[in-house]
Amino acid sequence: MSNRKPKSKSTAGLVSQRQLRASELIRHALVEVMRENEIRDEALIGVSVTVTEVRLSPDLKHATCFVEPLGAGIETSPTAGHIDEIVKALNAHAKFLRGALGRHIDMRFTPDLRFRHDESFAAAERLNRLLDDPRVRADSFVPPVEDDEDDAAPGTTGPAS
Repeated sequence: MSNRKPKSKSTAGLVSQRQLRASELIRHALVEVMRENEIRDEALIGVSVTVTEVRLSPDLKHATCFVEPLGAGIETSPTAGHIDEIVKALNAHAKFLRGALGRHIDMRFTPDLRFRHDESFAAAERLNRLLDDPRVRADSFVPPVEDDEDDAAPGTTGPAS
């Protein structure tokens, strides 16, 4: 019989401190691996990639790495429009990166890597555009409240003409 407690529904789906620590360790090590090793792929030539987040499975054997090519949101950037190709190339070289990652981290298992594009930057840009819309600004504008009593000079009864 196992000594483990069954997971309650209230804690299911939550990320443990162990997963968070290991995720950050892997993210930092993966950045070093990608900086030190040149991957020879047509889609990755001259491309700088930011690893924004790593999410680990509860058993720490599978890692989803969220990446954002540098300048991907700028239309004049060489990476604009090639995000899918860059992510596909990273996934094609995931085994090589996993092997190099294993030499940088001290964990029992080196997780399998899967790369995905980080959509949070695009979502933040959409939200900023929405908030900059004049109609939304008009809804959130609160005119300053004028208090006649505080502004009047002592001994006067109304605004000066």
